[in-house]
Amino acid sequence: MALKPVTHVLFDMDGLILNTEDLYTVAFQNILSQYGKTYTFDLKLKLMGLQAHETAESIVKELQLPLTPDEFQEESKKQFLKLFPDTKVLPGVRRLIEHLHKHKVPIGLATSASEESYNLKVNKHHKELFSLFPYKTFGSSDPEVKRGKPYPDIFLVAASRFPEHPNPDKCLVLEDAVNGVKAARDAGMQVVMVPDPRVDESLTKNATLVLKSLEDFKPELFGLPPFEN
Repeated sequence: MALKPVTHVLFDMDGLILNTEDLYTVAFQNILSQYGKTYTFDLKLKLMGLQAHETAESIVKELQLPLTPDEFQEESKKQFLKLFPDTKVLPGVRRLIEHLHKHKVPIGLATSASEESYNLKVNKHHKELFSLFPYKTFGSSDPEVKRGKPYPDIFLVAASRFPEHPNPDKCLVLEDAVNGVKAARDAGMQVVMVPDPRVDESLTKNATLVLKSLEDFKPELFGLPPFEN
């Protein structure tokens, strides 16, 4: 795909900035093991990017759990309290966020997580890094975000929070999930995908650019200031 210059950048969080997709897998498997069920990667692929209540509904239905979605969410929260405070920043992320901030490129966070979940993941170790995002959109707790990914709602809402109100084609999204890529494309935005290595290549074709790591990202490809050597 031809790469076009952009002026604004939107970051997903789980699996893109933080290693939380791994932690979600641990949390859900800890619950499912009590019922003799397995949280497979195929199921995870379908759910990445959904809002919290959508995820709970899907897991309960798909695996026929003897729980209501609300009960599954309550069990999940107990797991998250143990796991989320010790999240780690993924390779190449800090450098890119600090670089864009330094060069006054407007950046925003567009995460399907709730604000409560965000605080659990960020407050212990990463407040300083995330303070560089002046605009944050939390899909699971923002009343303006009606539908989770793969619908485009979250990216359209996140872009509207920039004071300049950029056109979607001037926004670049950074994502790890197949659902997130579809959401970004349907919002009319370019999207760089950094997928889990287990994702089949055929599922990455909608992305504008696919990278193994954000360490490989070259801002100048999208008309953004290049990294200094």
